[in-house]
Amino acid sequence: MKLSQFNFPLTIEQIAKYPAKFRDESRLLVLHKATGEIEHKQFKDIINYVEAGDTFVFNDTKVFKARLYGNKEKTGAEIEVFLLRELNREQRLWDVLVDPARKIRIGNKLYFGEDDSLVAEVIDNTTSRGRTLRFLYDGSYEEFRDALFAVGELPVPKWIRTKPEEIDNERFHNIFARNEGAVATPAAGLHFSRELFKRMEIRDVNSAFLTLHMGLGHFRKVDVEDLSKHKMDSEQMIITEETAELINNTKAAGHRVFAVGITVNRALETPVTTKGEVKPYIGWTNKFIFPPYQFAVADALVTNFHMPLSTMLMSVAAFGGYDNVMNAYKVALAEGYQLRRCNADHLMQLF
Repeated sequence: MKLSQFNFPLTIEQIAKYPAKFRDESRLLVLHKATGEIEHKQFKDIINYVEAGDTFVFNDTKVFKARLYGNKEKTGAEIEVFLLRELNREQRLWDVLVDPARKIRIGNKLYFGEDDSLVAEVIDNTTSRGRTLRFLYDGSYEEFRDALFAVGELPVPKWIRTKPEEIDNERFHNIFARNEGAVATPAAGLHFSRELFKRMEIRDVNSAFLTLHMGLGHFRKVDVEDLSKHKMDSEQMIITEETAELINNTKAAGHRVFAVGITVNRALETPVTTKGEVKPYIGWTNKFIFPPYQFAVADALVTNFHMPLSTMLMSVAAFGGYDNVMNAYKVALAEGYQLRRCNADHLMQLF
């Protein structure tokens, strides 16, 4: 398919900036992909679409305080540093993005914190904005991590708010998030409340967890019209033996697997066998899913509404069918649904 097929008109007013008061009370559009039928519900109504023995699969990655503001040595110029991933624990090496990049060269030192107590040296250029930093810190690894994140802030997208607010300390995270390593929240899970989890438990609905650490490459602009030529950045992922076994047993018993978010779908489709079984996996994935694609594992998908021309929208269209999904977006916008990652209304695709 072509990039231009995934464009649609969107105004700033249709982008959510704050979440619903209660996690499970956002709006939910239910798309029955077999027929194209659409229903309008609240998110907590999702419980009415599940049966005993079904399994929801969640991404339990946790966002860390990846955005730092520091000053360049000598000039004192303010520099924004976005932590992408840790390259070497012992040497305190990090892969980062810097802005403005033109001012940051190999050998420069950057100072962070009110007292400039945290110092980093630029040791390599990786891309036009990419740099490798070595943090100069005397102390244990745990002390270094504490100091690093103490000067950082949650990477709330700037198109939502220019600075994080108090509400983000709770609502920017999934309640089940536990494995730190992402720079963006897998937002499909944000509307699962403790009350909803309890109702799922009462109905004998299973919860399984995998980890995929989302990086900025997940949101990288697609700059080729032919989607087969787009390359995704690799992201670290883990599927445990326990999770793989629960998913496979669910399928074998004739029950359904609900993928909560497109990161879960990407992860499940990475180590799947030709028989449709999920294997335990520790490694990386750069899987890019776009129509047409035959999914082997998930029977249903819970996801946010996504931006035009995004790889996330393409993945959703691959699951629900291009015509169905684009029509659902048209209906949702006409009905006043709001889009964008951490505060958006939801789309659920069934069977």
